[in-house]
Amino acid sequence: MMKAIEITRPGGPEVLKLTDRPMPEPAYDQVVLKVHYAGVNRPDALQRAGLYDPPKGASDLPGLEAAGEVVAVGAGVTSPKVGDRVCALLPGGGYAEYVATPAAHCLPAPGGMSSKRAACLPETFFTVWSNVFMRGGLKAGERFLVHGGSSGIGTTAIQLARAMGARVFTTAGSDEKCAACRDLGAEIAINYKEDDFVEKVKAEGGADVILDMVGGPYMQRNLKALADDGRLVQIAFLQGMKAELNMVQLMTRRLTFTGSTLRPQSDLAKARIADELRAHVWPLLVSGQIAPVMDQEFALADASAAHARMESSAHIGKIVLKVSEDDG
Repeated sequence: MMKAIEITRPGGPEVLKLTDRPMPEPAYDQVVLKVHYAGVNRPDALQRAGLYDPPKGASDLPGLEAAGEVVAVGAGVTSPKVGDRVCALLPGGGYAEYVATPAAHCLPAPGGMSSKRAACLPETFFTVWSNVFMRGGLKAGERFLVHGGSSGIGTTAIQLARAMGARVFTTAGSDEKCAACRDLGAEIAINYKEDDFVEKVKAEGGADVILDMVGGPYMQRNLKALADDGRLVQIAFLQGMKAELNMVQLMTRRLTFTGSTLRPQSDLAKARIADELRAHVWPLLVSGQIAPVMDQEFALADASAAHARMESSAHIGKIVLKVSEDDG
């Protein structure tokens, strides 16, 4: 048996409770990790609230990323091997002492990075790379706007876009958060409580790519902030899934409005993203050119406090759960 955090019923952070569950066993092409640290992400809170069901066959436990040691491998797995220290994108189950996941979704802890830091990588880096670069097609020299620049997604997007040669703009909710975004490489950080991001971005020529998690009233404003031939990539709807849009802008200015969710995608699609990260992003992490931004660590048993911290939006960077000692 193992310790794990389960969702006792749909609701607020208080519904997360420590429990005992059977340890998982690896299926074909899977590995089992002893979890040292697990990342905390917005989709975990949506699942906790009853708004984001796990894919068929996935664990009902929350947790979409973790770092630790491979302790078992299933048939068909040649890499990683037992004893390897990895971080992994998970279908679920990360808030536990052990978790099973496809071997192809594991990546080595970059350059011997601690599990605490490596646990911050998979969910945000898979999401940002697949949406900003694979889907949004951001190129060197283009103008990139990411909303919520102080979030885990935002801090990752700022660093990656800057490393790839883009001009980076972002929004955040305080001067402190804007300063943190500029320290990470944002050329312009806009306090959305004081300034209109549309006017600020249009003054720079408009954004070629926008990554948005806000939705609702931001959708039409995002279209206005795009340059001609710009691409808006939607990955969440924190302020609502519906909006009234002037679709003439898409046609006359040749705009693209697209988006995706990561968790429901096929194992093969996620493996392809992992391959791209290994080739294009992991060398940047190994060299120290980019790095995860840490906010706060909580014990596994305090997962409810971690969720409350995340939903307060007071954090800058990633929140993690300490599950077991990191032997690395």
